[in-house]
Amino acid sequence: MRRPNFLIILIDDLRFDEFGAGGHPYMKTPHIDRIAREGAIFERAFHTTPICSPNRASILTGQYASRHGIIDNVARDAASHRLPNYHLELTRLGYETAHIGKWHMGNEGRPRPGYDFWVSFDGHGRLNDPRLNEQGRYVQHTGYITDIMNAMAVEFVSRGHDRPWSLFFAHKAVHPDAEQAADGTFKMDGYRPAERHKELYRGCVFPKKPNMLAPAEIVKSKPAWEEALRLRTSAQSRALLDAIHAGEQEEIRLRACMMAAVDEGVGMLFDALERTGQLDNTFMLFLGDNGYFFGEHGLGPERRFAYEEGIRSPFIARYPGRIRAGARVKDLVICQDIAPTLIQLAGGRPGPQIQGRSLLPLLAGKRGGWRKSFLMEYWAENAYPWLVGMTYKAVRTERHKYIRWISRSRDGELDELYDLDRDPYEVANVINRPAYRAVRDRLRRELRRLAVEAGGL
Repeated sequence: MRRPNFLIILIDDLRFDEFGAGGHPYMKTPHIDRIAREGAIFERAFHTTPICSPNRASILTGQYASRHGIIDNVARDAASHRLPNYHLELTRLGYETAHIGKWHMGNEGRPRPGYDFWVSFDGHGRLNDPRLNEQGRYVQHTGYITDIMNAMAVEFVSRGHDRPWSLFFAHKAVHPDAEQAADGTFKMDGYRPAERHKELYRGCVFPKKPNMLAPAEIVKSKPAWEEALRLRTSAQSRALLDAIHAGEQEEIRLRACMMAAVDEGVGMLFDALERTGQLDNTFMLFLGDNGYFFGEHGLGPERRFAYEEGIRSPFIARYPGRIRAGARVKDLVICQDIAPTLIQLAGGRPGPQIQGRSLLPLLAGKRGGWRKSFLMEYWAENAYPWLVGMTYKAVRTERHKYIRWISRSRDGELDELYDLDRDPYEVANVINRPAYRAVRDRLRRELRRLAVEAGGL
């Protein structure tokens, strides 16, 4: 049996419901939806450190952030050259490997080990007229970055290949233009769709969710947020939030407009793979690098926190050889599962350093022994002025979520516990309710166990 090609399409900051098949109320993504229709939707797929750099490193290594060491968005250029990237193993297994798009583990866009073909950019890049690093040389381009990189991805999959290939295609969309400093702080410059898509969805409304509450209501059940929400009202904070219409309908609409060019590119890739006879022998995976808040729990533009909007990922895959069309997988999946899945499909054996698990047993209907919980972890950083001191570790099971605020909480008085079956929007913190005492104690033990297993920091 021929070994499959791998096409991983990663969208920056895309939340789990921000595409058509994911349930967005007005966004049209017919080509992305085709992946789901002809493949599987993983309904409970998650990021374990829901910000760009740590989660990208977790995808590529199959490790928790506390193991691989990329724990924030600070310029960790040297460390990102030493990651045990799964493309190194694919190269050993005879694959041709390529990276096109955003790297963002370290702010410089030079080639990293493990890739035969490389296109990236420094930091967050620019939406218009980007300067790209192509095979180690910077080249100035004219045009919209999504269109430029779509064409590059199509050219790569269309060219003649004498061995199986793996393309990691990481869009800048839907991240706004931003200038980032070495300490992780940055200045937002707004969402900018392609010119042809600027008026899409004008007048459309994203519905209000039950957890889009006023700060006074939020802190009643989430006391850890009292200081942070107060700091968001400062002049410095408001200037940053206003620059991207944070939590407003216009922010949501502009992100949807930016996704139109992404969807066009997915259609172009489908056409190229069909034209070259590679489609059904290509494992396609579409996902985001972290979640995003539209004002839920008073949050936005954050993605860093353990509530569902922050940790859930769009996660759809197509590969007729292993994935039944129309499948819906409800088991707990984490981004660390990608690396061992691809290595196994390539004919290799995931090494002991990988902490994720191959998805192939789940896809074959073998659910026995699958995970019942996973760890989430975040280290406070300086990206936004209101986030100082917000370090946490958390555990999610199939029904419950427990959040331990490490740097703010004494004796657990700020901890949070949610019953997701009864309260899917995480409004009612039941940490102090007598009926949940046994659940709380069990999850505290489970959190300690998972933290020890994750190892490192």
